[in-house]
Amino acid sequence: MEQTTLKIEGMTCDHCKAAVTNALTELDGVAQVDVNIKEGTAKVSYDSRSVSVSEMNEAVEEQGYDIV
Repeated sequence: MEQTTLKIEGMTCDHCKAAVTNALTELDGVAQVDVNIKEGTAKVSYDSRSVSVSEMNEAVEEQGYDIV
């Protein structure tokens, strides 16, 4: 498993946290997601053979948030 931290702009509430968490956990290869609203981050544990960071970024952007 690899880990990455995505920097995300636009998250303000628990609904935002849930939307980002769900978008990422639905991707094949994502094992764990820890979203921190105050820091504007999502720490993701994933299998790089199944999912790429760019795919994770796209999933977050599709929810209406910006990757920094």
